[in-house]
Amino acid sequence: MSLVPYDPFRQLANIRKEFERLFSTLPVAFNWENSPFHQINIDIHESDTEVIAICDLPGIENKEDLHIHVEDELLSIGGTIHTMHEVKKESMYRQERYSGSFHRTVTLPSPVSGENIKAVYKNGVLEVRMVKTSKKKKRRIDIDFN
Repeated sequence: MSLVPYDPFRQLANIRKEFERLFSTLPVAFNWENSPFHQINIDIHESDTEVIAICDLPGIENKEDLHIHVEDELLSIGGTIHTMHEVKKESMYRQERYSGSFHRTVTLPSPVSGENIKAVYKNGVLEVRMVKTSKKKKRRIDIDFN
């Protein structure tokens, strides 16, 4: 018999699957990505000198719709995704693309400098590169929006 490590989030994943199964039979299917429970997914990795965060954010129309803040070991990303096409609610069959505000704060693996942070948004992907430091500082980050 194999031992499986305890994963407290496994039950949440099972509950989510059950909700999706139950709500998929409704005329307009429930979608977790477009629900109040929506959160953006962020990949974070580090090198010897920097911490890199990458997240998919399709639908951001301009620089003012995206906000990034860094403080000590916390990275906050927020903004607004606008609906590209207006459709009458009565004619909507399925809506899976997220539209609305989002916000996510994650803990970074190391403290980062408030200086020399580069944020680039291109083709629906945001990449934030932060230089590691031992000092702690809060700063708003400018985005190079292509």
